[in-house]
Amino acid sequence: MTLKRSLQLLNLKRAAIASISVAALTLASSASYGQSSVSSADRAAALAAELVSARPIEAGQSYWLEELTWMEVRDLVAEGTTTVIIPTGGVEENGPYLATGKHNVIMQGTCPAIAKNLGNALCAPIVKFVPEGNIEPPSGAMLYPGSISLSAATYEALLTDIASSLKQSGFTDIVMIGDSGGNQRGMDNVAAALTSKWADSNTRIHFVREFYDPGWVETEQYTEHTLGVKENGNDGYHDDIWVTTMMMVTDPNLVRFEQRVKAGLASINGVPITPLEEAVKLGSDMMEFRAGFTADAIRAAIAAKSQ
Repeated sequence: MTLKRSLQLLNLKRAAIASISVAALTLASSASYGQSSVSSADRAAALAAELVSARPIEAGQSYWLEELTWMEVRDLVAEGTTTVIIPTGGVEENGPYLATGKHNVIMQGTCPAIAKNLGNALCAPIVKFVPEGNIEPPSGAMLYPGSISLSAATYEALLTDIASSLKQSGFTDIVMIGDSGGNQRGMDNVAAALTSKWADSNTRIHFVREFYDPGWVETEQYTEHTLGVKENGNDGYHDDIWVTTMMMVTDPNLVRFEQRVKAGLASINGVPITPLEEAVKLGSDMMEFRAGFTADAIRAAIAAKSQ
């Protein structure tokens, strides 16, 4: 089927839905009386027509849901983009060189690469705030300035509302992934709860732990055995060559590249992060591997629940 024919059929489908919606609303209003009922029906009919109206301009392109218009999201879902990824990151202490949003920065680069690999997926906005330890008295990352933590209950409620919103938008496979160890239990709990709650619907929720475990280890092994890069020291920081170079793909400033070069500290755990172009290429290769590994895990998870 040609693209032109596909768009014609999509527009016919929208027109049919609009006609059915308006007819149903008109029938409902005829069974009631009073000006307020008529006005309510008219508003509902107008909304029904708007929801199936054609885009007035050509669609924009992005793997990030928040960068698309509601019409673009609607049309992508109708055309088969029915998987959406909820990426979770965090704001925490990461040594003297890395910005506190390390996990969010990695997700910023990795999630679109996963969506591209899948071919039928979008990325929901990054969940940037996750459990990082007790706030008062502080524990874990909360012992350091700049960290932001959520309670387990708040984190799970946030994930539940986000996933439920995406279900309402028409996505049929909602995937949760997390770049930090503290994110995993909450996603697992939400996936279990929503799987039970949505048992009679056509929407499925997936917690794909593989992005984190064994995703990180697999990426490290790939870096050593295929890319030929291996750490040969330990600087004692919450940092490593994998994290640093993947962050550099998005923005070298977030690992304080220029300041480190100036101070003679442009390395981590015995591996140099200069020249800049080579370090960014290393991070990009790692990211592509991890995206492919995760996309395969997502396909397997969706296939398993489709049986």
